[in-house]
Amino acid sequence: MKFLILTQYFPPETGGAATRLQSLAAELSRAGHDVEVVTALPNYPEGRILPGYATCFYRREYREGITVHRVWLYASVGSGLRRMLNYLSFTLTSCFGLVHAQKPDYVFVESPPLFLSLPAFVACLLWKVPLIFNVADLWPDVITDGGFLRDGIAVRCMRVIERWSYQRASYVTAVTDGIRDALLQKKHVPPDKILFLPNGADTTRFRPRPVSRQLKARMGLEGKRIVLWAGTLGTAHGLEYVLQAAKLLEQRSEIHFLFVGSGSVKPRLLQLRETMKLRNVTFCEPVPLEDLPPYFSIAEIGLASLINISIYEGARPSKIFPILASGKPIIFAGAGETARLIRKARAGIVTPPEDPVSLANATLHLIENPPLSRELGENGRRFVETNFQWSRLVDNWISQLRAPLMRPTGSTRAAS
Repeated sequence: MKFLILTQYFPPETGGAATRLQSLAAELSRAGHDVEVVTALPNYPEGRILPGYATCFYRREYREGITVHRVWLYASVGSGLRRMLNYLSFTLTSCFGLVHAQKPDYVFVESPPLFLSLPAFVACLLWKVPLIFNVADLWPDVITDGGFLRDGIAVRCMRVIERWSYQRASYVTAVTDGIRDALLQKKHVPPDKILFLPNGADTTRFRPRPVSRQLKARMGLEGKRIVLWAGTLGTAHGLEYVLQAAKLLEQRSEIHFLFVGSGSVKPRLLQLRETMKLRNVTFCEPVPLEDLPPYFSIAEIGLASLINISIYEGARPSKIFPILASGKPIIFAGAGETARLIRKARAGIVTPPEDPVSLANATLHLIENPPLSRELGENGRRFVETNFQWSRLVDNWISQLRAPLMRPTGSTRAAS
């Protein structure tokens, strides 16, 4: 089969969406399917187009045997008008990338941003192929529940596009149980439209490894016991509470918090580190997915968190799976689906969201109990091998997609 993936985010960008879609594209390609990607010039999460791309409007390149069409967009981070222009500009220019792509058997469009369903639908109409609408976040629910945008004309327009997208899509893919339940119960998407493709990990790339002493030395972290955050630094994560936990642990000079990534709140976090005079916190620039394993090797604990809003109870941050696959215990500061998953795997400690005292205590407990940390890490590795290897997840998703093809002629769902 031939797949065209339409997404605003793709490597060399970092972050959950880029990582997940690179993994999907790679697994589809390994399974013998043809894959093309239409995406933006890389700019996320810094909000500026990366060097080497700044003078381009369109570029075709190849990554691991996959053809990638990149088009210009208005680069910006944060919220408000500039971020909306960021989304809308790519919605328009993505049409130029779609024109340069070959006709696929399926168009797979990533949401957010929600607006990409519009050019995707037009392409599917012209090509007469099915549209797969992939829901990684429930827009506009996340925006309104998180207080990022007040209910008004913009939100009402988004709700119209949301309903239209569910109606026009041939299939709607959910990435978490919570999103799947919301699609069925709140959004009233027909059950036979819904596919399930959760986040996972490449267990070959991410695996238990010897400590990279060279990396520790290069970063000046010899003798440190590292708590690692690897991923986007965004408003959803409540990272100011992590810095408050680091402040509570500053007398334990061997414990060090390492942040590998960038995002909209990074400048504020750097300022907060200076204000709090934290010497046990290091921020470094994001690195490509393939360069991340040594960072997990030097960590004793992996960290993930989400702020305390109801919509995130159905979220599964993609950053948790490389932690587990690397055989490291995890601390998750949050509630809902991810908390249940960590407890089920017996792979770490769950603390309440936005609670620096509990986070500091959990960190200290794991640092002072190496046998427990080792056991939790081993449990997490086994859990991912059994349930969340990307190869198995994609194989299962393809089986779901093919299921209607096994029905009698006339019952196969076509593009609306």
